[in-house]
Amino acid sequence: MKSIGEITNLVQIKKNTRNSYEYQAYGNRLCEELCDPTKRTLYIKLAKNEDRNLLEIARLHALSNEKNPTKGKIFMWKLSQLKKSIKEKK
Repeated sequence: MKSIGEITNLVQIKKNTRNSYEYQAYGNRLCEELCDPTKRTLYIKLAKNEDRNLLEIARLHALSNEKNPTKGKIFMWKLSQLKKSIKEKK
């Protein structure tokens, strides 16, 4: 269970980013969860243009590798693999 201080810190992080649309909020959340703040605009663009189910699968795959510090790279790799598998099925 998280302490109240940890919860308020999470709320403050999310309040610091201005989101006009839902996809911006989702892209910012991806950026924070994957610890990749330099590519914030990339995640927002992916949230706007890509299928959300694919993004969720790739996010869960990247977050399951807790020891690997390059979660952003794993996320992008898994997303490209999922896109290739969908193209092959069609």
